[in-house]
Amino acid sequence: MTPVRIGIMGCASIARRKMLPAMAALPTVEIAAIASRDLGRAVEAARPYGCQAVEGYEALLQLDEVEAVYIPLPNALHATWIEDALSARKHVLAEKPLTTRVSRTRELTATARSQGLVLMENVMFLHHRQHAVVRSQLEDGAIGHLRAFYASFGVPRRPFGDFRHSAELGGGALMDAGVYPVRAAISFLGGDLNVLSAMLTFRHGQQVDSSGHALLCTDSGVAAQVSFGLDHFYRSGYELWGSTGRIVVEHAYTPPSDHVPVVRLERRSGVQEIRLAPDDQVANSVDAFATAVRSGRPPDDGGVLRQAALIDDIRARARLCVDHPTGRADLIRTREFS
Repeated sequence: MTPVRIGIMGCASIARRKMLPAMAALPTVEIAAIASRDLGRAVEAARPYGCQAVEGYEALLQLDEVEAVYIPLPNALHATWIEDALSARKHVLAEKPLTTRVSRTRELTATARSQGLVLMENVMFLHHRQHAVVRSQLEDGAIGHLRAFYASFGVPRRPFGDFRHSAELGGGALMDAGVYPVRAAISFLGGDLNVLSAMLTFRHGQQVDSSGHALLCTDSGVAAQVSFGLDHFYRSGYELWGSTGRIVVEHAYTPPSDHVPVVRLERRSGVQEIRLAPDDQVANSVDAFATAVRSGRPPDDGGVLRQAALIDDIRARARLCVDHPTGRADLIRTREFS
């Protein structure tokens, strides 16, 4: 397969720490150029990979040698640059969430399909093999009938000035951390999930939510409880609770490539820990994108659209609370469930 020549739109931390090293190691992609609004930063980022440095994102989209772009910009900037990239006839791999509103996600996925271009949201954990093992256990009846799903993702507070603290840049716990457990729920329970209730908490004086919880349910009555936060002790896992047992996965969303996954299976007969070989979800995600580009078969966008719709619904239905330094939490708005 001829490598996909990809341009990097920005020098974000995730690009420098994870994506660029993975791309450089894969035979299915070639780093053609790295762009930044600051040419010096682009030159510095491009040096280890021997690729072109470009000043400005518009200039990157004008390069004929760039077939596809990777967008690791702040959330609120995704839609504009995805739209511009598609207009320039470039395939797009964009960090999650694809956009901050389901209406824009729907528009852009439709545009990509109509133009025969690949638009893929970079939800990397979906490409880790441990979740296929969990799904196989579930389908084989290892825990009987599924009754409930619990998922959580939380990380310690980011430093001052991080875009996750900015409402204008699309920050907040729901948009940054909430995507993971919501998408995991969709992955295991399907697309017929609906939001029953939700809560978002704002730290005193901050513009964006710092944590949240939501209760979802399928049409058949299987519940999903998701929790997320940006001011927490690190947690990254999910649990499937069935009629005869449960499956627990820790390090579910951001495991490093050398992590040894353990799928914990608990039943009346005892506890079994299924140890798996390490897997590189970053490389797997990039490789899936390249394969989609070369095969002309874009990935199914049903999960992307359902995820965007549920995030919108959680935001719309949430009880909003301000968490004061005194420990008191004031309810500032409630939207009734309809």
